Amino acid sequence: MLNSWRLFWWDRLWLPGNLTWADLEDKEGRVYAKASHLYATIPFTVGFLLIRFIFERWIATPLALMAGVKRRIRVQTEDNPILEHYYSRQSPSQADLTGLCKKSGLSVRQVERWFRRRRRMDQPGVLRKFTEACWRFFFYLLAFGGGILAVYDKEWFYDTKEVWTGFPKQSMLDSQYWYYILEMSFYCSLLLSVAFDIKRKDFREQIIHHCATLVLLSFSWCVNYIRVGTLVMLVHDASDVLLESAKLFNYAKWETTCKSLFVLFAIVFMLTRLVIFPFWLIHCTWVYPPHYYPPFFGYYFFNVMLLILQALHLFWAYLILRMVHKFVFGKVRLSSITTTATTIL
Repeated sequence: MLNSWRLFWWDRLWLPGNLTWADLEDKEGRVYAKASHLYATIPFTVGFLLIRFIFERWIATPLALMAGVKRRIRVQTEDNPILEHYYSRQSPSQADLTGLCKKSGLSVRQVERWFRRRRRMDQPGVLRKFTEACWRFFFYLLAFGGGILAVYDKEWFYDTKEVWTGFPKQSMLDSQYWYYILEMSFYCSLLLSVAFDIKRKDFREQIIHHCATLVLLSFSWCVNYIRVGTLVMLVHDASDVLLESAKLFNYAKWETTCKSLFVLFAIVFMLTRLVIFPFWLIHCTWVYPPHYYPPFFGYYFFNVMLLILQALHLFWAYLILRMVHKFVFGKVRLSSITTTATTIL
């Protein structure tokens, strides 16, 4: 086991050929990111889950009620162990109804009504959707603002060639440390809570996105790709703020505001994730590094993870463009925005 772990962290896999992990030890006044620092995400992840619970209950819920979002009154179904057992496995087909009627002693209409009510009980209410979106909006707004403060005065924010100047001997800044730790902790909390949150149509894409993001951030942290890592996070947070705000106004039925924000979100999304991300950031990580050192496994690994994120961006861009098309060439219901918005991160 120990030998396998050493092989996994073999210098030649993750670092350029002329470097070893010893080159990333603190010295000469430089402070480097270390894998052990990532343990700090554990308590922060728990903290985010706790803060989210408090925020949704004591802040987001009152805001929702002030915005006119009503609590959902659920019609409870009669307690029926036979139908409940079947419901937990699958929805009944027409052929199954006869058997269920015999077992439960109910008529076909009563069984069908029971399943309709039971399905409604599992459907999330607008209030719950509002509080979830409010939490994500609050975090992305703070994260985007904090990201701007962390990079706006750095030369590599304006010239991506500077990302690799002096690499890997680039000292980590306090702002970079906290930006990384908080972002990673937030995505860890999303990954842990995804099973309990409202189930989205793109559930699998969400899991892939969260995992790819965490792997990408962890790798960039360990091999000191921190400069480009902060730019990747900033690009993603820019459009997420607008998406979550559009959802909030959608749940509050502010149709005009919701549509305006969604169109603005679509513009920012296309600009940041289909232009800046591939033609600035992926170009930065794919083209410039070989000028400083020969390509190695970690170089290819990092770029493949970025390409996975870009593939997800294309998938979500298709959904967004389809919605914008409805805006331009036909009428679109407010509920349609919810359907599309909840399938985009």
